[in-house]
Amino acid sequence: MSTKPHVAAIPPSTDAAPLNVLDPMMGEQEVAATLGVALNTIRNWRWRGEGPRWVKLGKRCVRYRQSAVQAFIAAGAERAA
Repeated sequence: MSTKPHVAAIPPSTDAAPLNVLDPMMGEQEVAATLGVALNTIRNWRWRGEGPRWVKLGKRCVRYRQSAVQAFIAAGAERAA
């Protein structure tokens, strides 16, 4: 008797923005430099659920889509106006 491993269906993404594989990814340090903040600020924002949207690849690799960083900057500019 062979047993097949249970495979769970992956639910559709709830992200409003469509996935664009051509959208460049940025590391934490690059995002911090772009925004002019400390690396720890980026990490604190992520921990508190603030800042630009991020993507976790694997267990430890965190990346930010360039479009998400640009959207975060635009949202801040709109609030300041």
